[in-house]
Amino acid sequence: MEKNQTAVIEFYFVGLTDHFPDKMILFLIFLFVYLVTLGGNLGMVALIWTDSRLHTPMYFFLSHLSLVDASCSSSDAPKMLSDIFLERKVISFMGCAVQMWFIGQFEVTECFLLAAMACDRYIAICNPLLYPVIMSQQVCVQLVAAPYAMGILNAIIQETFTFCLPFCGPNVVNHFFCDILPVLSLACTDTQSNRLVLFIMAGAIVLFSGMIITISYVFILTAILKIRTANGRQKAFSTCSSHLTTICIMYGTLFYVYVLPESGSSLDINKVISLFYTVVIPMLNPLIYSVRNKEVKSAFWSKFERKMQ
Repeated sequence: MEKNQTAVIEFYFVGLTDHFPDKMILFLIFLFVYLVTLGGNLGMVALIWTDSRLHTPMYFFLSHLSLVDASCSSSDAPKMLSDIFLERKVISFMGCAVQMWFIGQFEVTECFLLAAMACDRYIAICNPLLYPVIMSQQVCVQLVAAPYAMGILNAIIQETFTFCLPFCGPNVVNHFFCDILPVLSLACTDTQSNRLVLFIMAGAIVLFSGMIITISYVFILTAILKIRTANGRQKAFSTCSSHLTTICIMYGTLFYVYVLPESGSSLDINKVISLFYTVVIPMLNPLIYSVRNKEVKSAFWSKFERKMQ
């Protein structure tokens, strides 16, 4: 016996809290974080693109990482900020699909950009004499284009397997943005196959990009340990520490949300974890790379001194 079904045309977000003082605090915190994220990442892009001393493969990848971070944060932060004080946190069906597309695309793009950066560090440390030859402009462009292509492919598969489902009843998303798991929970049909596809996709992305990073750093560590001088080892470690910090935070949060069995986590916990990879990590990346990088700091102060003259 079939029941009457009405297609969902909009979704409502639960948000993070209903307590007004908490809303005020969260709004101020997230507004500050978003402004720092935009300023830090777009500033990093501008600095790298305009300073000839930073026109190297490593900073080419870093500029695209900053661009992806700014884009990922802008996919959900403005909507989240505008919704905090609203009673009805509504988004259209199409708006939800678009938001999910961009967040899914930029998350995966960042994973493979980090893998490309690991390959770059491997060649720079293990084959320094051949580095300029191997990491030609064409190779760098290809290593940046591939992560964007993987991000788009992930978004296509994610959107196809999610929004081909019937949404006919509940339309309250237990989240502050259109993430795939809370949206899937609203479908009016069995979603086991969709969740399996999501698990396989997420696992393959983390496994493949993670293997590239792991293998690269095994060779890097081996090469560093062969360096005889303490100063040389310290310099080699310093060029990799910022990258490793970003990798640990990014992969830790994504693994917890998308790869761990669903029984081990809840949507409420995932909301908090999601704040890290959509809001916090995009803010931290430019800070991590600028604070720990002498060349970036030197280029920044050089630009700053010229402006002040």
